[in-house]
Amino acid sequence: MTAPVLPSPDLPLLGAALNRRTLPLHRQWLLDHQRDLEIQDFIEHTLLDGDAAAIADEIAGLLDGYRGRLGLHGPFWGFRISTEDPLVRAVVQKRFLQALTVAERLGATQMVIHSPFTTWDFNNLDAFPGAEAKLVERVAECLAPVIVRARDIGCELVIENIEDKDPSSRVRLAEALGEPVRVSLDTGHAHYAHVSTGAPPVDVFVHKAGPALAHVHLQDMDGYADRHWHPGEGSVNWPAVFRALSALPQSPRLILEVKDQPNLRRGADHLIGLGLAR
Repeated sequence: MTAPVLPSPDLPLLGAALNRRTLPLHRQWLLDHQRDLEIQDFIEHTLLDGDAAAIADEIAGLLDGYRGRLGLHGPFWGFRISTEDPLVRAVVQKRFLQALTVAERLGATQMVIHSPFTTWDFNNLDAFPGAEAKLVERVAECLAPVIVRARDIGCELVIENIEDKDPSSRVRLAEALGEPVRVSLDTGHAHYAHVSTGAPPVDVFVHKAGPALAHVHLQDMDGYADRHWHPGEGSVNWPAVFRALSALPQSPRLILEVKDQPNLRRGADHLIGLGLAR
């Protein structure tokens, strides 16, 4: 009987974005290779304002024996980090600081936050002298205490593209903010921007991020809406994306972020079957 061909250990290792309900379904898969993991429960303000410590401890119990790179998706509903309103800014700071308290309790070393750049910004920031610099100043003011807290607990902040049409805008923002802020890429968001708004293709987002890229959400879609399908169900050019990733000098966390979390390994198996990952 012919032995199965196993993926090369040189291929990038896939991780997953899960919550406390779906984590048990994939626990052994994660533990077998100590895959990267992103916890997504704490995007909800109800949890942050509730007994977040107890929920974090529940998750920690599920992670007994886990030694991989652990991250957290930060809150994002209802605000932008570039807000002009000081009252809203205080809310943003509170939410992120609450999430970082959870990150510290869990030992998470990375937290995802959302980019402030919109499609409107791409066409209009250059029409107003100094507009992008002012946006960066507002973000810096908003995140100042958050960055200090993240640095103190050893938690990297990664800025995820949402509506971003310019692949370099987040890179410039992260550079302006300094450590521990780096860049995240959501493949589906980038593909939407490419198909629907004329942004470059996903692999260009990887190239433009370069050494600043520390985190990737892997999800597939059709270019029309934010589907969060399994890789292989949409039209993202996965070979091109992974060729770009292989050219990087670092190994960003590769996190499968799909709506169908119970069957998350369907997308993993697709990428493994293409010989792109393990």
